[in-house]
Amino acid sequence: MFRGNRADREFREAQRAGQALLAMHTEWPEAPVPVSAPAPAAPTDTPKMPDFLPSEFRAPCRQDVSGFMMRWDLPLVIDGEVHACHCGAYRNWIVFNMRDDSVWLRCEAGHEAQETRLDTAWYNRNSGPVDQFHPTLEDGLRHLGH
Repeated sequence: MFRGNRADREFREAQRAGQALLAMHTEWPEAPVPVSAPAPAAPTDTPKMPDFLPSEFRAPCRQDVSGFMMRWDLPLVIDGEVHACHCGAYRNWIVFNMRDDSVWLRCEAGHEAQETRLDTAWYNRNSGPVDQFHPTLEDGLRHLGH
């Protein structure tokens, strides 16, 4: 019977001690301003280094490319039904996400159609990182095996 009261009392004391410790540290003293000698004037002939990476090291941004593409080898299920091309293909798609945020599908036979039920958010959730950039559509399709 007394053991529970003692544990409760010890717990409350520990809480009070913790609150007192937190109260001590809520008001931080102002940091002293270091006093230093004035900085020497920089020579004017030293070129200023740019803050950005050189263009050959920068990845293209979304506005620099016409779109993104990825393989989708499994059957594509949209709104609970398996999407099929008019030629009967229902797997091995190439999914394009264009600059205007439209999503297009291409089957193995080369038929292309815009899929309005998919959007850029779906593409971003299901695509992996960009592994290569291609100058032409044919190069990209060849890289993806179509």
